[in-house]
Amino acid sequence: MSKPDKKQAILNTALTLFVSQGFYATSTASIAKKAGVATGTLFHHFPSKDDLMNHLFLAIKQEFADAIWASIKDSGDLKCDAKHLWHCAIQWAMDNPLKQEFFQQYSMSPSIAIEVREQAMNSILSFMGSLMHKGQALGLLADYPLELMQDNCHGQYLAATRYFLDNPDKWQDETYRDSSFSLFWNAMVM
Repeated sequence: MSKPDKKQAILNTALTLFVSQGFYATSTASIAKKAGVATGTLFHHFPSKDDLMNHLFLAIKQEFADAIWASIKDSGDLKCDAKHLWHCAIQWAMDNPLKQEFFQQYSMSPSIAIEVREQAMNSILSFMGSLMHKGQALGLLADYPLELMQDNCHGQYLAATRYFLDNPDKWQDETYRDSSFSLFWNAMVM
């Protein structure tokens, strides 16, 4: 197994174990063993379990952001574009349930340092803040503090994806899909 393969094996195993057992109940030794690498190899890539968790969180957040960014359309209709992004974001969660479960467990957890959560929101997902700012400048969105709006939107996303992961048949129902967006949108409009 090459170094990138070993590192990816560690990340994949950590993801599975952190979701199934929890961060604190998962030892680095169990991650290394299940990944089929030496414990020293794990520590070569990640000096601590916290470093591994932070790297995993940011890597998955970047994957999510890349998928959403690729779907951005600028139709000139902010609400239409926001609805498209909302549906793409939830579809990503439905297509990546283990990664979304990880977000469900750790996005607001003290296991992830606040600096790492802020990096994810303000750097990796900065385009979301830009879209909100644009909506405010156009007078389409309420003039709430941007950081508060971003955290509120994140919470709504987690709630919606929790609901749809628990009820996947509802995601196929247009009424539920559209209602989830309306709840999200109505929290931001004037």
